[in-house]
Amino acid sequence: QAQLTESGGGLVQAGGSLRLSCATSGRTSRTYAMGWFRQAPGKEREFVGVTRWSDGGRIYYADSVKGRFAIGRDNAENTVYLQMNSLQPEDTATYYCVAAVSARPILSALRSASAYDSWGPGTQVTVSS
Repeated sequence: QAQLTESGGGLVQAGGSLRLSCATSGRTSRTYAMGWFRQAPGKEREFVGVTRWSDGGRIYYADSVKGRFAIGRDNAENTVYLQMNSLQPEDTATYYCVAAVSARPILSALRSASAYDSWGPGTQVTVSS
């Protein structure tokens, strides 16, 4: 597994922006995919977006964030970012960075939490109305 650490969460007003970062360490030489999930209080963990290394930079997003959120990565720094724009109160959640280092997730499993073997502790994002 890789060790993941998120940063950049906080409180923002509706319509505002935040940028989350995920730094990796440990087993990173064979990372197949990295991305983000989130979990709001009382709700199930939800897929946000992921990039799979074998897809030439293609990024897959949840419909709920498409057009507002963007994932970027810095291969040299082993860092993944989540730029969140036009934030709404329903985006309030704990955001988790995830990575798949043991096996390459198949396309149909990319939106499933079970496809990722490494998880960060999470960072809180709160959007006020």
